[in-house]
Amino acid sequence: VFDNLPHDLIYSENQVSPWMEVWVEKQHDRETLTELYKPLEDPLITRCIEIMEFDEYHNTQRSGMLKNIWSKVFPKPRRCWLPTGCLKLLEVLHDALPKMSLIASDFTFLPDVKVPGERAPLVSTKKDGSSTDYGNYLDAKGDADIFFPTDFLLLECMDHYCSGWLKMQKDKSSKQGKKRRTLTLDTSSFMEEFGLPTKTRTKDGYNPLLDDFKNTKFYLSVPTHNTK
Repeated sequence: VFDNLPHDLIYSENQVSPWMEVWVEKQHDRETLTELYKPLEDPLITRCIEIMEFDEYHNTQRSGMLKNIWSKVFPKPRRCWLPTGCLKLLEVLHDALPKMSLIASDFTFLPDVKVPGERAPLVSTKKDGSSTDYGNYLDAKGDADIFFPTDFLLLECMDHYCSGWLKMQKDKSSKQGKKRRTLTLDTSSFMEEFGLPTKTRTKDGYNPLLDDFKNTKFYLSVPTHNTK
């Protein structure tokens, strides 16, 4: 399940400043945890950022200039959670099974997320039957559940990257087609196509296969004839 895989947090001072790794440090004389910002060194984080920002290779110089001006007038810090655990999993799968067929399902968004940042997790704990959501992941010290939403567009990009196709697109002379055929469906659409929703409809019209899990999607990926 992607939402429980490890993620890494990156930080940038504004819209155009370079990304930095976020480390967590515990002070010797205190119980509290603090964040440290360090230059990018982790190769897995670097690869994930490369995939995430792939579309920026196609941006025009003008849009880059506007972004630079905007960041000076209205500077805004950025925090972004990267699905590095998912990327590592896909790398292993593609290396071992390059012609695999993949079906995955997960949350596409989570309600009432209080932790800041793009693709931020829901950090929650339950005590005496009552749930409490944290506004800071540093406050959860072993007694909380952490759920990350899955960015299915990024998942698709990572899938193509691990297949080798996305890397070749940087070489403009490469004309080879995609190695994977991919499709993302809402859970209700997936169940209508591949399930048996007529068997689960209740007398009052309610159907758990179609009416529940509105915040989940299915991702399907199969090899194409371009896979050797």
